[in-house]
Amino acid sequence: MKKRWLWLVLLISLLLSACSNPTVTQPATQSLTELPTDNTPALTLTDALGRTVTLPTLPQRIVVTGKASLMVLDAMYMFPEARERVVAFEDISQGDVNFISLLDPNYAEKAWLERDAGVEQFVTAEPDLVVMKSSNAEKYGAPIEAINIPVVYVDFETPEQYTRDLGILGQIFGNPNRAEELVAYYQGRVDAITAALPAEASRPSTLLLQYAVKDGAVAFTVPPLSWMQTRLVEMAGGTVAWQDVQASSGWTTVTIEQIAVWDPDVILIVAYNDDPSAVVASLKEDAQWKTLRAVQNGKLLGFPKDLYSWDQPDTRWALGLQWLATVLHPEQFKPEALMLAVQDFYQFAYGMDAQAFDAYIKPALQGDMP
Repeated sequence: MKKRWLWLVLLISLLLSACSNPTVTQPATQSLTELPTDNTPALTLTDALGRTVTLPTLPQRIVVTGKASLMVLDAMYMFPEARERVVAFEDISQGDVNFISLLDPNYAEKAWLERDAGVEQFVTAEPDLVVMKSSNAEKYGAPIEAINIPVVYVDFETPEQYTRDLGILGQIFGNPNRAEELVAYYQGRVDAITAALPAEASRPSTLLLQYAVKDGAVAFTVPPLSWMQTRLVEMAGGTVAWQDVQASSGWTTVTIEQIAVWDPDVILIVAYNDDPSAVVASLKEDAQWKTLRAVQNGKLLGFPKDLYSWDQPDTRWALGLQWLATVLHPEQFKPEALMLAVQDFYQFAYGMDAQAFDAYIKPALQGDMP
């Protein structure tokens, strides 16, 4: 009888011990940073403007604002901590759906900042950090810093800046491991394409045009030579056809006559507000466009997009790079591999499983997919 009681006491003790010391398994991409117990700052970092920013603790209430903030948001949401710590941003998109609404279950409570949000909105949000592109520093950042709300600037405009700025986000979220994973992903895509490109002499002349309709008139524009769109053409093994366009700070309008003078091997149509495939189909019926070599050889193509276009300095630029390499050099890059790469991107970057990908991303795909 005594033995039975001893076994019972031992069993109860083991159960109590197990309950008081639970085992918590963190996701492989998550790193927890302890808050300081003394006066040592939790975080000191250098932002895109080269400023040293010191925060007393890891920020728990982050606000994102300013022009092109949706691209900053897309980068932030590749970190699992963003869902809890990003508390306010502008409800903007390039189409009918804001991509973040598919990722954040609390989206409706967060997307409330008005465009060109005033300082009073930031006070209401009670942020301990505001993140924005450095191009917004004077217009948006200075008034916020004037009321002692810390601001960290990023760029996310070129592949090199992606490496730096992902590192900044890794510090902000206390998750440098995830930042390293993301940097390795992007660099891996670039390295794989660079290694497979043919000789310099085999690079087709390539023209990237943005199509837009304003006040009923159609306009075609080319990007600055330093922008992501131009860099993608170069990295994918194309020769930039618009090298002689005078440098500017934004898209430059070009005429059909100028396009005919260039008469490139390949023409790529970017359409942020329209279906690129539909735009290409209409251009193929135009008498002036029919005289171009790219049209005659079936090389007038709509640049793909899903919820956002793949040509711009958004997280999807890696997809744009692979698509470009595929259409410019189909012998080196197999078309059937592209869709697998797209699904892999959404799984790796945002944890989107096959069912969610088929429900939200596949139906939104536009442009000339191989």
